[in-house]
Amino acid sequence: MIPRTTACRGVPRALCQHAVRPAQRRGLASPASGSFQYQSGDAKGVKFASRDFAGPTTTLALVAKAGTRFQPLPGLTEGLASFAFKGTERRSTLRIVREAELLGAQLNAYHTRENLVLEARFLRDDLPYFVELFGEVVSSTKFLPYVFSEEVLTQVEFAHKRFLANTVDMALNSAHSLAFHRGLGTPTVSASSIAYTKYLDYDSVEYFSKIAYAKPNFAVVANGADHGELSKWVGEFFENAPAEPLDNKSVGSEQTKYYGGEERIAHSGRNAYVIAFPGSSSFTGKFYKPEIAVLASLLGGEASVKWSTGFSLLANAKASAGTQVITKSAIYSDAGLLHTTITGGAENVAATAKTAVELIQKIASGDIPKEIFQKARAQAKFRELEYGQDQRAALELTGAGLVHNTQPYQIDEVAKAIDGVTEAAVKSAAKSLLESKASVSAVGDLHALPYAEELGLKI
Repeated sequence: MIPRTTACRGVPRALCQHAVRPAQRRGLASPASGSFQYQSGDAKGVKFASRDFAGPTTTLALVAKAGTRFQPLPGLTEGLASFAFKGTERRSTLRIVREAELLGAQLNAYHTRENLVLEARFLRDDLPYFVELFGEVVSSTKFLPYVFSEEVLTQVEFAHKRFLANTVDMALNSAHSLAFHRGLGTPTVSASSIAYTKYLDYDSVEYFSKIAYAKPNFAVVANGADHGELSKWVGEFFENAPAEPLDNKSVGSEQTKYYGGEERIAHSGRNAYVIAFPGSSSFTGKFYKPEIAVLASLLGGEASVKWSTGFSLLANAKASAGTQVITKSAIYSDAGLLHTTITGGAENVAATAKTAVELIQKIASGDIPKEIFQKARAQAKFRELEYGQDQRAALELTGAGLVHNTQPYQIDEVAKAIDGVTEAAVKSAAKSLLESKASVSAVGDLHALPYAEELGLKI
């Protein structure tokens, strides 16, 4: 076993590579499983998963249950993401940056509504170094005060200003807030300057880290790594991670409840209108509904083939070519949101919003051409497979599945579930949408944009 003080420091690298595992080096032509399935395990209380692909590089991610849903105060998720590689008790920021550069690696940190993700991409021979680095990040007993500088506050303030200028982001965050209130309804970026002027400080971020980086609240996932090797290094380098979170009363851990409602925000920018309904959880959750993914493709709005309007109902029925429409199924650990976003001129947005509701009514009545339904199901399956194949998405989905619901996200099984969706199931799903309260957000010219009631929706 390599001592922590000497494991792969980058210089001298060649000596380190031979010391670690001379018999396990693999090249592009080396065999691998070829499957998209993840192997999962537990190493001293740390959940981990991997899938091994032939190739020279590895992507490693630490997925923590620390998205905006779980932050105890506004802005802390953004602050923790900014802090991700700002130094540990053993490594300075400069040292981390220099060593990563010497290894030709890329480091990144980002967050979603539910998860904080630390990501590293590197040559697969350098796996021990980066597992050790991630282990240090979660094991540090305190942050170094000098790294909490104006830079962190500036980053959060910039994201806030960018959010206020983007009407689509405002409308989508508004729809989530209407649908879920606190928890999943918390904006992914600070929607108010209060977040970084009142709550975001060194002590608060450090406190949040002791919750986010406790063993029950994170998982380690790798693409392009041997499962046994990953297990070995996780077991060694994460042994000092906190066994339990500092505060066991975790914010956002209660079952998500759907509410619905309407919000209208005047804005001088481009008009954005979101119509949303309760949707499907992730495949790893208890409320997975594959028919929602097919319904999203059926409504659609965007063409999947260049120079074509596409087969989806909204693509062929929107008010004008200048109007953009997209329907998505946002999946979370215990809930989901099916939402149609319409942007463009106010009058055209209003007309398209009315058409969208009429099309849902049409689907609910069973008036779905068989050929279009088959195309929608095939597209839904392709999108799930494509999304799950993407390294970043697969890492986050798998890590989130382990952290939230103790099972990895297996896209092969998702594809089978979508194959089994029937026209009757989609019809029933559309009917349930109309019976539910909608979440409707209008941002832009409120004189021209319709109220939900005018579209025949319940709120």
